[in-house]
Amino acid sequence: MKIVAKKKLWKYLFWLGPFLITVGLTVGLVSEQWGLIPLAFIITGIVISGLGIIWQSYQSNWWNRRSTQAGTNALVATLAVLAILGFINFLGTRYHLRADLTEAQLFTLAPQSRELVRVLPQPVKVWIFDINQNPQDRELLENYQRQSSKFKYEYIDPQARPGLAEKFGVKDYGEVYLESSDKRQLVQTVNENERLSEIRLTSRLQQLTNSTTAKVYLLQGHGERQLSAGKGAISQAVQGLGDKNFTTSPLNLGETSKVPQDAAVVIVAGPKRGLFEGEVKALQEYLNRGGNLLLMIDPNTDPKLNSLLQEWGVRLDNRLAVDISGESVVGLGPAAPLVTEYGQHPITKDFGNGNSFYPIARPLEINSVPGVQATPLLRTKPYPNSWAESDLQSEKLEFNADKDLKGPLTLGVALTRKQTPKSTSTPQASPTPSLLPSPTTQSKTSPTPSPSPKTPQALPLPSPTTQSKTSPTPSPTPSSQTATESRLVVLGNSDFATDGLFQQQLNGDVFLNSVTWLSQQDQQPLSIRPKEPKNRRITLTTTQGNLLILSSLLILPLIGFAIAVIIWWKRR
Repeated sequence: MKIVAKKKLWKYLFWLGPFLITVGLTVGLVSEQWGLIPLAFIITGIVISGLGIIWQSYQSNWWNRRSTQAGTNALVATLAVLAILGFINFLGTRYHLRADLTEAQLFTLAPQSRELVRVLPQPVKVWIFDINQNPQDRELLENYQRQSSKFKYEYIDPQARPGLAEKFGVKDYGEVYLESSDKRQLVQTVNENERLSEIRLTSRLQQLTNSTTAKVYLLQGHGERQLSAGKGAISQAVQGLGDKNFTTSPLNLGETSKVPQDAAVVIVAGPKRGLFEGEVKALQEYLNRGGNLLLMIDPNTDPKLNSLLQEWGVRLDNRLAVDISGESVVGLGPAAPLVTEYGQHPITKDFGNGNSFYPIARPLEINSVPGVQATPLLRTKPYPNSWAESDLQSEKLEFNADKDLKGPLTLGVALTRKQTPKSTSTPQASPTPSLLPSPTTQSKTSPTPSPSPKTPQALPLPSPTTQSKTSPTPSPTPSSQTATESRLVVLGNSDFATDGLFQQQLNGDVFLNSVTWLSQQDQQPLSIRPKEPKNRRITLTTTQGNLLILSSLLILPLIGFAIAVIIWWKRR
């Protein structure tokens, strides 16, 4: 009887252990303080429970049972798996290793954004004044935060913290602000239809951390593209320049005899009438003192810039660039060349085989000029996909071997020239061919004769190694230490930068990257193009659609029914 009573006593003492553990956890959770009292209860309960388990196993010879050994092995294996998973989770929280398997890298920051955040000179914080925390916006902000410990972000309820909202001048929910030191700037306003944009955030971040600004003047007075919103305007392009910390202003050379001294870049966007001779000279003087000029000249126009372009070895072809390869894709007809081949140049180095298109464009002819280094930027596809059409009145575009020029055609070129002010000596350059030659002719030292203006030849895109051979750098002179560099970009089209087309494909990148390169600000990042999912939709004609309906609703069911009848007949 005493042995039975002792066993019952140990059994009751064993249940005291879980009771004490429960009391300790309850005290700690309720008081939110894990002091001496809850820890004493928990430790005492664990000790009693452990002693009870040991005594029970000793009495029943529990450890020697086969079921106990199998259960122990299973328990050890389970604990090992949990330990491995916990270790992997620990490594995952400390070291971020992510793989973006989307084709357009939709969930990865652009290289420009990553580089900008990694070299932040001072801490930066993003304030999102909104109640709802959108997962897509948080993912983007966390991607920024992973690049640098100097980048932080925080969501704020304007109603809960009105003082902070008043400090930033918040007017509505969803406003996103960027703060660095004593500088604050509005990024954008997010809502259900518009999420936080990497392009805007990186642009504002660049503006906030870069104290330098560049002044861009846009020539007016000759029918150029208007700067405010409207049909055929370039207001989106102007806004894009503002996002990249450029200050834009209109320029009328008929009122001022010279280009302002603070002009980093002058843009001539699609003039319909010719410039006065004095205006052309003002642009030439601007280039001669180290200025930078962007010319976007449409077909069927004569801006009277031949004297300026001749100094740089560029001639505007009066024919129309035709490209039938992208007619069904772009949907703008054969007069909108689709470009997927770009030159080796900072403006286009990150384009790969991306698309850009230029409705109603004219080709360019480029001749070699001593001291001028030329790099083609945009090149159409070879003939028979593209050619330069001379008959602009005909509705049916066909290649005429006597008048038209076979592709590939050059639609854009970037040029540089060293300027040596206050020097009487002229830099001497080694003789070069009159046209940028193909790789097979570059090894020849004898210059080739200049072709007739009636038969301009297409310009091949030179490789980085052949480019230096084509346009050698002038030999140094005593005054070369004070030499400056002038830059010129000529594009045979201005429609690509107009509202509506500017944001499509790489069109906006071509414009913004050209201005950025012309401004000669090496610290300024180039344009970040929007990331869009690859369009995998199939465009069918009416005939193809009807055939698909007929085959899926009639032919295939009949085939299946016929096979079923044949099988039934054989088994009958």
